[in-house]
Amino acid sequence: MPAATRAPHFVRSLERGLAVIRAFDADHPELTLSEVARASELTRAAARRFLLTLADLGYVHADGRTFRLTPRVLELGYSYLAGFSLAQIAEPHLEQLVERTRESSSLCVLDGDEIVYVARVPARRIMTAAITVGTRFPAHVTSVGRVLLGHLPDDERELALTRADLRALTPRTIVSAELLRAELDRVRGQGYAVVDQELEEGLRSVAAPVRDRDGEVVAAVNIPVHASRNTVASVRRDLLPHLLDTVAGIEADLRMATGATATGRGPADAPGTGTHRSSSSPRPPAPRP
Repeated sequence: MPAATRAPHFVRSLERGLAVIRAFDADHPELTLSEVARASELTRAAARRFLLTLADLGYVHADGRTFRLTPRVLELGYSYLAGFSLAQIAEPHLEQLVERTRESSSLCVLDGDEIVYVARVPARRIMTAAITVGTRFPAHVTSVGRVLLGHLPDDERELALTRADLRALTPRTIVSAELLRAELDRVRGQGYAVVDQELEEGLRSVAAPVRDRDGEVVAAVNIPVHASRNTVASVRRDLLPHLLDTVAGIEADLRMATGATATGRGPADAPGTGTHRSSSSPRPPAPRP
């Protein structure tokens, strides 16, 4: 975070410690001290102190010249997932959707300018992207991100557009703020989004919003497919009706769960992330072949 935007309460050392943890990922499970320093933009001396502290706390294991995270880091995200009952509610519906379509499906939420996967049921087919719970992508180039951005209040959506890094990830990526704004308007109006190879060549995706009992969009569900097997027309014709049925089922269970909470008959439910409030709009009827 730039120094000019830091609040008085901002703790720089915490930011640096988290940067060290985030230096590790699926492509870089083990790193040397120099690699950690470079990835976290710290000096070697500072990176070493953070790594040794994390090792003392049990979050990092040192093996000669290399370091790697330990399973204990899962504790940092478990508290969020444990309280996020929407993921638990959605998972059986995602499993049924995957069984019907034989394609993977995920539940995602908006976190700043990114979408975060909070539940995922993979199909047996292997996608090029290694996606797991916790995976993040820029919101504006994904179908779930466009659903979530499209249902933001107008002022929040405009702010998100000004922050978006409109680089071309593929030749099909929308890089114009004006065109992206028009696309978000269309997504809001039709109640779903289809993204055609804008995040990754050969990957198409369709997504629809999940609303809570107050009609606010709190998440989105997607179905990603190989472009070689599915045209945009077939995604709309064959997959979108199943997706909308699945979302309706999730919303029905979510209303029941939050209704039980309101009357004291069930466990507390925390469907939202607190990152945004949506503009409610009616769900469109599912298109049929």
